Amino acid sequence: MDVTAGPGRVRDRRRWLPRRLVTTAGPCGRPPDRAAEPFGIDETPALGHGGGCAARTGHLTMLGVLLVKGEIYVTTRTDRSVDVVVVGGGPAGSTAATLVAMQGHRVLLLERERFPRYQIGESLLPSTVHGICRLIGADEALERAAFTIKRGGTFRWGANPQPWTFSFGISPRFAGEAATAYQVERMKFDQILLDNARSRGVEVREECDVRDVVAEHGRVVGVRYADASGHEREVRAAYVVDASGHASRLRAHAGTRHYSKFFRNLALFGYFTGGKRLPPPNEGNILAAAFDSGWFWYIPLGPELTSVGAVLLPEALDRIQGDRERALLDLIEECPLIAEQLADAERVRTGPYGEIRIRKDYSYLQDRFWRPGLVLAGDAACFIDPVFSSGVHLATYSAMMAARSINTVLRGEADEAAAFEEFEARYRREYSRFHDFLVAFYDMHQDENSYFWSAKKLTSNTGTELESFVELVGGGGWQEDALLAPGVKGGGRDAAMRQLADIVDQPVRAAGEDRNLLQASLARSVVREGSRLQVQAVMGGNVDEVRPIREGGLIPSADGMHWVRPDS
Repeated sequence: MDVTAGPGRVRDRRRWLPRRLVTTAGPCGRPPDRAAEPFGIDETPALGHGGGCAARTGHLTMLGVLLVKGEIYVTTRTDRSVDVVVVGGGPAGSTAATLVAMQGHRVLLLERERFPRYQIGESLLPSTVHGICRLIGADEALERAAFTIKRGGTFRWGANPQPWTFSFGISPRFAGEAATAYQVERMKFDQILLDNARSRGVEVREECDVRDVVAEHGRVVGVRYADASGHEREVRAAYVVDASGHASRLRAHAGTRHYSKFFRNLALFGYFTGGKRLPPPNEGNILAAAFDSGWFWYIPLGPELTSVGAVLLPEALDRIQGDRERALLDLIEECPLIAEQLADAERVRTGPYGEIRIRKDYSYLQDRFWRPGLVLAGDAACFIDPVFSSGVHLATYSAMMAARSINTVLRGEADEAAAFEEFEARYRREYSRFHDFLVAFYDMHQDENSYFWSAKKLTSNTGTELESFVELVGGGGWQEDALLAPGVKGGGRDAAMRQLADIVDQPVRAAGEDRNLLQASLARSVVREGSRLQVQAVMGGNVDEVRPIREGGLIPSADGMHWVRPDS
């Protein structure tokens, strides 16, 4: 509105001006009846001078009004407060929002796009399917979606010319379906998780573009966003969860992002129909094939649709300039195994899968994952090379750790610093496990042109090329010691990585033969936490984690939804 100025007249300046915060009780001071108040956004700006009763009850009302020389200026509309605002509706955002809402807290989720929307990252791990998705109540919807079932991953990797397979046989406790996962079309998978969040009490608002946080006295207290109509709004919350992905605008408020100097690959990818499938029982597996310029992923999303991408060294950037399709086809020809799988296939040219895309800067880590009032989940905090399909696992795992911390503080069971330091320690540890595993996994072709030789020259390390590389990408370049997984340090680090390489390099008797990577300590480490999540989902709560992971740390509560002290 834009009414002529004057005493008692209103003018909408559409700019940010000081606000007054009023805690509202019930009508005329009566206690609020939260159960009677439907959860929703107050569409009416509160006008006045702070006296009397507020128009709405039981919530915080921001008065976006400034009185100057008899004129009332209405600022950008302010929504009433909630307990938690989640930014981003992908797996991390939907999971965090759901787990907090299930504890009775008011959660608003703001998503920039309208679902369904395209997203990369189609290959899941069992911990997401049988752990997190069961905990949030989305497992039955996933089963109805009839996604492609995978029993593991098939690799053409290492010195062997024949492909070998790693199966999800985590332990005898998880046989059959629990030792499988899905290949998913993310447009469908993410929609299922977002709809599930709605059904669990989360208020979801799509086409809402979060522009920045609101901070006061060193604490994040809300966000500013543009709604679907383009109107600027502000909403206050006890906590903001940034789950907006690798392109997050908010992450800088928590710290600085550091990119790996050597896991700085780029990917060129597209979609094909008519591609071949591996022989049973591995027809649903992801196929990862190393070749001279990098490695390929080949993901069967259904009977016909296949996601195909080449992960390349940064030195190969000049090869993908110009005609992307020609570049992708040329790379496919360089990798005979993938070329054979696509011999009778055609590239998809229309719809959301019709574009050939590029993704750069694959591996990075924030130096801090939280600050008072703000927590980073999923790709907003970190991402590691995708060869072992860790992306959605790390996103949903971090969301659960963040939800535990938020639930704990909102219930007054631990102070904020203790709860969120636990979140960060566990998320950082899980990231570091995959990081160390992948450093070893890439250590299959050591020559003077390899990552490792380059690291040795750059660091002037007197040890092995592998040690030089781990020192550099493992934190030596910017003193990020938390990148190194517990138990994989010093001399033991090199031994653990050599152990994995020795298993991979064993002779293959037949294409697709199962390889027991769980004999390697590094491989066991990357499935350990996922196995624990599956146990929690099956047993209905925490049954085996009774010791903290660090001195003075916390452990999951009996229901798995909060943190508690070990002696409680």
